[in-house]
Amino acid sequence: MPAKKSSQPGDEADASVIPTPLEATENSDEIHINIPVVANIVKMAALQVDGVYSVGGTFADGLWETLGAKKGDRGVDVKEDEAENYLIQIHVEMRFGVSIATTAKIVQQAIREQVEAMTSKGVAKVEVFVDGVRMEQPDAAKKSPEQWDQPHTD
Repeated sequence: MPAKKSSQPGDEADASVIPTPLEATENSDEIHINIPVVANIVKMAALQVDGVYSVGGTFADGLWETLGAKKGDRGVDVKEDEAENYLIQIHVEMRFGVSIATTAKIVQQAIREQVEAMTSKGVAKVEVFVDGVRMEQPDAAKKSPEQWDQPHTD
């Protein structure tokens, strides 16, 4: 086994090390991930958890949307702390019959794992706010007018 070379200031960086976002690479390039992208990852991760009915969608979120907030950001707030770790708040509605506390813990874990895996940045805190509980709608109630099976008789 060859002897390990001592590190000198002019040595090249190890090619096997992947820079984290906002970490300068050897040619001073940086990787920036916009907060709305992280918010979208948070929303998708939460919606994949069994027992989550929806993310956002409260009256306040609808009001924020009319004032210019993007639809994809509804119900999710992402900030960074001093150490550049994410601080995440998410508002969800749960399906009727699930254990709310257990499902909320699973949501926290899923969000943390997905954000860290996709951004290579830490998550300092995930707060889950349960804004409601909803019953699953029967398939017939979910149909849009375009899917209506009955012939038009007007």
